[in-house]
Amino acid sequence: MPIQVRLYGNLKEKVQLKNDDVGAPSILNIENENITTVSDILKELNIEKTEISHIFVSCTYSGIKKKVRDGDRVALFPSNMALLYKWYFTKEENG
Repeated sequence: MPIQVRLYGNLKEKVQLKNDDVGAPSILNIENENITTVSDILKELNIEKTEISHIFVSCTYSGIKKKVRDGDRVALFPSNMALLYKWYFTKEENG
């Protein structure tokens, strides 16, 4: 089962899949046994850490060291869409 990655905002421009719906994410399914963390996904998609403001892995606010596995849903939000999550939620790095 692949890892589903949702790219929001200007991160959608990083992939060839473009969604015409304003505000709707581009959705990718990644099947790669070498991907074990969010950081690996960023490398796979050629996205720099500084381009990301928020990461969610299966609805959990996460960091780039968060482990991922088949079936996870990863949402990546660009730095220009930063919200106040970091003040209200604990970021899960490992697990």
